[in-house]
Amino acid sequence: MGGPGRPWHRHVFLVVSLQLLLVAPWQDETAARALNFTRQDFPRAFVFGAGTSAYQYEGATDEDGRSPSIWDNFTHAGRMPDKSTGDLGADGYHKYKGDVQLMSDTGLEAYRFSISWSRLIPRGRGAINPKGLEYYNNLINELVKRGIEIHVTLSHLDYPQILEDEYHGWLSPRMVDDFEAYADVCFREFGDRVRHWTTMDEPNVNSIAAYDNGAFPPGRCSPPFGFGTNCTAGGNSSVEPYVVTHNCILAHAAVAALYTRSYRAEQQGVVGINIYTFWNYPFSPAPADVQATQRSLDFMIGWSALLASCDGQPVGVWRLPSSDEEDSRVPPSQVHQAAVGDGPRDGGFHWHKPLHLRVRQ
Repeated sequence: MGGPGRPWHRHVFLVVSLQLLLVAPWQDETAARALNFTRQDFPRAFVFGAGTSAYQYEGATDEDGRSPSIWDNFTHAGRMPDKSTGDLGADGYHKYKGDVQLMSDTGLEAYRFSISWSRLIPRGRGAINPKGLEYYNNLINELVKRGIEIHVTLSHLDYPQILEDEYHGWLSPRMVDDFEAYADVCFREFGDRVRHWTTMDEPNVNSIAAYDNGAFPPGRCSPPFGFGTNCTAGGNSSVEPYVVTHNCILAHAAVAALYTRSYRAEQQGVVGINIYTFWNYPFSPAPADVQATQRSLDFMIGWSALLASCDGQPVGVWRLPSSDEEDSRVPPSQVHQAAVGDGPRDGGFHWHKPLHLRVRQ
């Protein structure tokens, strides 16, 4: 994945969505047998687990000092198609012990959960919420007791609303410093038991959903874009997704450098980022289909994976032409590279399925 002489360090995490096919009674018996597999069919290093996100799982949104997150404001404004909220979620804040017991009974080998920045540091920076700290320590200790490998995501499309109100969140480079300080607290408080860290979940999806089509908070977009929202929160769909992705990558690089500098030697963990991916193939050998497929891969994977491959040969999305450098949607590659810096990186892909692409006729 890295450029010449710049491999993506030592650890690449791959989260695979296993889609189990239902076999009808009339289908071939051989096909049915092919769907039967056991743990022994997978390499010993392959880890089976499950994952949750804080806003969907925890509930208890107004308990024990938690401040509103961007999802609270978004859902309470009725922006979800079904008008749902995460006020209750799966009630994991109260039921985590029983849930961990179920994981153990099911035989799960790993569990990935995200920390609610709003619960741990309600004002986005500064004072730690003791009740939030207690909850995550209790959850982690329960997982350790059951022998379940712990994977922690620092940001699963979620941050305190107060930072959105103050400086528009990921649209501002100020977010990089606040995110690094938040990560520092997590490494310091939980790193003695957590070895697998993900800085943020699917930033490439979030930049589109939150700043291009307005489907995720803060719900920003501009006409003619917008996903049934009428773009009422303002925004610029042609510019803001690129700014947000740039700042997310800078934040990831800052947090990875922090861990390497201050924690890796003692805690022996890894810090990655989770990039949402489909792998694309051209529908035909026609040059237009081949080129369209490469563009799609550049935007889907290369856009965020630039943090691992920016070495003077940036991926295609960063070579987008611009008639006006000042109005370019993408920071110049040399500026981005200088900001991200060099050094080891860990990374991960959330892989779903392959797609075949062709140019619309």
